[in-house]
Amino acid sequence: MSRYGLTGGIAAGKSEVAQRLGEHGAVVIDHDVLARRAVEPGSEGLARIVQEFGSGVVSADGSLDRSALGALVFADNDARARLNAIVHPAVHALADVAERVALEDNRIVIHDIPLLVETGQEKNFDGVIVVEAPREVRIGRMVSNRGMSREEAIARISAQASDERRRDAADFLLVNDGSRAELMRSIDEVWERILRATSA
Repeated sequence: MSRYGLTGGIAAGKSEVAQRLGEHGAVVIDHDVLARRAVEPGSEGLARIVQEFGSGVVSADGSLDRSALGALVFADNDARARLNAIVHPAVHALADVAERVALEDNRIVIHDIPLLVETGQEKNFDGVIVVEAPREVRIGRMVSNRGMSREEAIARISAQASDERRRDAADFLLVNDGSRAELMRSIDEVWERILRATSA
């Protein structure tokens, strides 16, 4: 089995890359999905977040209020580190379970991890795929598609690793600054390289 990490800055197009790799037959383990599972109502993760950040981060229905929590942690490095210390171990445990299932089928596994570089996980994989897009394009996507203000978008970008740092970790770099068709062709080329490396 081959294991690859997939990452990229917010709104760079990572989800499209993950979907395409899944269409090619990879088992995509989405760590964002696992992170949501780790803090579901009734979970130990949510209880620890409330203990750490207060009841103001819980919605009326008992679920995590991500906007309220985001407002606390994206502008505060220490708060973000405390949140990560709660969520990341739970996510890793869930990812290990999903990966063991894929191992049984000898499939290529793609771990879709937004903060792969920030959490120092680049050495944990056979290779790292990085998706990149120009800063202004990403800001525009967050404003138009996610309803953020320009200031909120810039704050989210600033809270993540720089493009240069992600590039340094990349074995495969996908620059998403053209058409969707161009991005698909680039993904297909990366997939072929992964297949060749796997069969070597």
